[in-house]
Amino acid sequence: MMYEHDDEQQDMRKRMDRQKSIEEEDRLEIVDLSGMSLDSLPNPSLNLGTICKLDLSRNNLQNIAESLTARLLNLVVLDMHSNQLKSLPNSIGCLSKLKVLNVSGNLIESLPKTIENCRSLEELNANFNKLSRLPDTIGFELTSLKKLSVNSNKLVFLPSSTSHLTALRVLDARLNCLRSLPDDLENLINLEVLNVSQNFQYFETLPYSIGLLINLVELDVSYNKIKTLPDSMGCLKKLQKLIVEGNPLTSPPMDVVEQGLHAVKAYLSEKMNADHKTPQKKKSWVGKLVKYATFNGNSRRGTGRAREEREGFIMPEYRSIDGLASPRFMGMFSPRRLFSPQTYFSR
Repeated sequence: MMYEHDDEQQDMRKRMDRQKSIEEEDRLEIVDLSGMSLDSLPNPSLNLGTICKLDLSRNNLQNIAESLTARLLNLVVLDMHSNQLKSLPNSIGCLSKLKVLNVSGNLIESLPKTIENCRSLEELNANFNKLSRLPDTIGFELTSLKKLSVNSNKLVFLPSSTSHLTALRVLDARLNCLRSLPDDLENLINLEVLNVSQNFQYFETLPYSIGLLINLVELDVSYNKIKTLPDSMGCLKKLQKLIVEGNPLTSPPMDVVEQGLHAVKAYLSEKMNADHKTPQKKKSWVGKLVKYATFNGNSRRGTGRAREEREGFIMPEYRSIDGLASPRFMGMFSPRRLFSPQTYFSR
């Protein structure tokens, strides 16, 4: 009887908690102060703890008070794009419920380390700022992050912890000064879109681990200084869109590139089959590719479809790309589009 009584009390507490949560959600408010040419924020006439969405975009704000941010405890969406912000308050780390943060189009040179405390964050947009680096341990803390947009900044590298953003689906780092990507990309098991285009003379190589991005659908590495695509890319089974124009590619050669994605994958897979037995580095990576079920290099016998399926580079659902370097992509490099924040990918 005692156990039954305890169960009843526990059920009652759960019902009360649910009711309290519903009542709190009913009290939450959306506050829109966008496009009002504000130089500073007015003294709020409402309880900051009741705001779930705050839009401060398209104003002239140069800073946000620490005390104000610290009281936005139920904030889920914070939009501050197109202001004159040079930094974010450290108290942003108090926003434990924050899911969307948009600070694009400002003058921000660095993100506060406290942003790592926003562990509910799913989308971070910091495009068109002056970022030269991201917090070193950002990938260890923001484990819920699904979209990271940092294009049009001054980033020289992405921190190695970026490879631990296991929930990440979209990574947009185009128009920076990137030299390379982190080596251990295989942890990005949910990544679908990767754009590191237009880093121009700085970006020369892709890590071999890019072949372990098992859910990658779109990859844009255009307008860099890449001469060789890693042969592990032949194992990207879900890849449907690849943009490589504007690179001095020698492997695969341009005549293969012009045949489309299907031919590029086939070329890289054949290259892996021919080379993986000798270099020690390739051996270790082939082992990982086999483990991730992206590559099978056990046999080169057979012809036709059976052989293609064994080698893991032809799949029925592949949608070939007509003319990776065709004129229809050349408009991307016009000055008007080069500095446009819009995404180049299309479905």
